Amino acid sequence: MTKDIVVLTPKMPDALRLLASLYAGGPDQYMTGDAEGAVIQLTGPDGRPLVSVEAPVLVQVAGEVERLLGAKAARRAGLTGARRGRPVWWTEVRASTAVPDAAALAGSVAGRLALLLDGVCHPAGAVRSLGVVRVGSRPPARVGPGDGPGEGEGEGEGEGGGGAATVGGSAGDGADVGAEVSAAAAPPGALPAVDVATATTAVVIGDRPLVSLSAWLSDVLRACAETDRALQIVTPPGTRMSMLTRFALTGAPSRWVVGDSSGYYDGLSGAELHWKDGTFAAVPTPEGTGRLADAFRPAGPTADRQLSLSFHTVHPPEEDLLLGGAVEAAWQALTGAPPTGWGTAEPVNLPWSRRQLTDLARGRAPRPTFLAVVGRPERPAVASVRVTRVGGGVEQDVTLVLGYGPGDALPLDRIASLAGTLVAEHGLVTMLAAVRPATRDLTVPAVFEAPPVPVSFTLGAAGVADVTLTRARRPPLEIEPLQLGSSVAPALHYPLGDGTDAEAWQSLRVLTEHLAVAAP
Repeated sequence: MTKDIVVLTPKMPDALRLLASLYAGGPDQYMTGDAEGAVIQLTGPDGRPLVSVEAPVLVQVAGEVERLLGAKAARRAGLTGARRGRPVWWTEVRASTAVPDAAALAGSVAGRLALLLDGVCHPAGAVRSLGVVRVGSRPPARVGPGDGPGEGEGEGEGEGGGGAATVGGSAGDGADVGAEVSAAAAPPGALPAVDVATATTAVVIGDRPLVSLSAWLSDVLRACAETDRALQIVTPPGTRMSMLTRFALTGAPSRWVVGDSSGYYDGLSGAELHWKDGTFAAVPTPEGTGRLADAFRPAGPTADRQLSLSFHTVHPPEEDLLLGGAVEAAWQALTGAPPTGWGTAEPVNLPWSRRQLTDLARGRAPRPTFLAVVGRPERPAVASVRVTRVGGGVEQDVTLVLGYGPGDALPLDRIASLAGTLVAEHGLVTMLAAVRPATRDLTVPAVFEAPPVPVSFTLGAAGVADVTLTRARRPPLEIEPLQLGSSVAPALHYPLGDGTDAEAWQSLRVLTEHLAVAAP
């Protein structure tokens, strides 16, 4: 398990002050670099990783500290009122609780850094002392439920910052699963600071109230993809997940695993889980199906709503192509302003710039690029953008989610016009709009939430040409599609409802089968 502390400072943490802070471990600790110098690691004489300090990030996007750490943290950092948009340096200090006293050491490191740079630490109680912390030799901390390590099933060879680790559990109903971790020197090519790594799975165990898509977690995801492993994030009950982290978890065997004294369950599907053969898997029933955890109860009624748009565009590979135009157009149409920031992880740290994000994607080609986009704090909105180079050009897959409170009107009347803009100017292939009751702040709880209900579907000009305009204009439904784009190469927009009637899913199924296309 990791203990994470965020240090917020008005000044850049320079090398001298970082070194002074890292001396909180005394002269017996060693410093090493990892992730191409982006991480400084404090280790013991035997190579055990104790504390990792990530490269500082200058957050230049207003509202990011409040979005990820809460209003109290923003106030303590002085990011309120006219100073809300003031740039702030964000430095993450991470300790593995597998090592005795490593959390106290991380607190001393973070506290010293904050003191030297007139900053603050989050959470506020993480710093107990600024003195030298000697790492003891008590038994390693437990990171799973139960009274002791489980028996027999599923040992995993540890890698990365968590070191050597085993997770074991009984083969019954999953309630007796236990885990024990001990740290060791990371082998060459190890996954970046995971708690448990097996041949099939990397397990990250965290204690933050909100699991955001940090640069470190993005590195873990990338390493998992390169080594063909699933990523499983284990948290205690009550933890929430940011929408961008939710986008990054693509489904089983990658999972959000919620664990307490009664066992484990999937925070997104509710399936009861147990540790088996080196991974968290669904507990089977005699019928061969999964079982829903009691803790995965429906969320209470809410008047908040979320509007989501999932759309796919393709552009020819032109020399002067600027990416991000489609997501900017959607933001402008639905909120009245363009996005405010972009980045490759959370916190989203860079002011919105289509030129800069295009340069990044171009430099990474032919590898795909994942981008995170955010908007103004007063209108919660986040988007993931995946840029991929293909034979016919450059594809952009966008998922945009906006949050609305009880008194907010959803801009459903602007979606058709937006679809027309995306068709005419941004190479729209398909777009699906949907609404669901869910929190305005766009965080994801580990409880059942009502699924979204389709509002509309748009088929771009190429898709209409493949189906033929005659067939595409006559779906076996009582709806009248709206023709978009030019008369020579038209696209069609299909209204499906206002997001309140679940029968719209049946209409969407009939429509996509008639068109023989897959909805985004």
